[in-house]
Amino acid sequence: MVRLLDYLLIAGCIAVLLLVSHWIGQLAYSWMPVEATAEAQKVDSLFSFLVSVGAFIILGLVGMMVYSVLFFHAPKNDYSEGHSSRGDIRLEILWTATPTLLVLWIAFQGFNIYQQLNLLGLGQILHLHTPLKSEPAYAVATNDKPEPASETIEVFVKQWDWSFLYPNNVTSNELHLPVNLRNRLNMHAKDVLHSFYVPEFRLQQYIVPGRNINLVVTPTRTGKYTLKDALFSGTYFALMDANVQVESLEEYKQWLTKTEKEPKTRKNQALAEYSQSPKTWFKSGWYTVVPNQRVITQSALR
Repeated sequence: MVRLLDYLLIAGCIAVLLLVSHWIGQLAYSWMPVEATAEAQKVDSLFSFLVSVGAFIILGLVGMMVYSVLFFHAPKNDYSEGHSSRGDIRLEILWTATPTLLVLWIAFQGFNIYQQLNLLGLGQILHLHTPLKSEPAYAVATNDKPEPASETIEVFVKQWDWSFLYPNNVTSNELHLPVNLRNRLNMHAKDVLHSFYVPEFRLQQYIVPGRNINLVVTPTRTGKYTLKDALFSGTYFALMDANVQVESLEEYKQWLTKTEKEPKTRKNQALAEYSQSPKTWFKSGWYTVVPNQRVITQSALR
């Protein structure tokens, strides 16, 4: 009877740990930037699960240590050794099989998500299928002709500038995307290796010179975001950002029409810092590419 009560107590503690760990895992969603794409949901789900597992392990271990200290501490001047669990085959199997299966499951889930998102994208074309219904989003890497997207935008990147060519031959340094539609980004690097990264999209894609890399993204949340170059491999790379505007299809078409008629320019921060006198005592003599003045919007037909 006593052993049964012990088992029930252990089961109750495990149930409480599971509930608390699940609650902490749900809190993890608020630690990340907002989910702005269908692809972000998969990444955040895996992150939440990993937080739940980590919380369960740390709370369980700390709880066992606190319980042992409070109820099983040795009396004063008692230097005898406690009961040894060595040789208990059940415990050996438990603490060997459980971590092994958990690590394998996490590895499988991580590989599955990365395969669906195809973050490498080298030599392959990425399909991201996101139905408007409750069917989950998925991606398939294939060398066949890609499925048609609602919008195809050419992305060009170089030191230190992002530019985007839209279907109506408008070139801009701002990335505008219609919400809830498949948008194909054909990415090209003009000089060195770059990385396309929007935190709210949960997508990071290397852009390799000499290769055309296709990425399909389906925004689900309107708003203004920031595109960053995640590869800080030189001077002014931290300044390589661009505005990303996710808007309704009507607003997107209005923006395309407006930018054909009203070209705009904005200050290139890399050029501004390059023009300043160095604040160091000694000149390095390292060669630096001179940044060009950035043009935000212009019509390629002009």
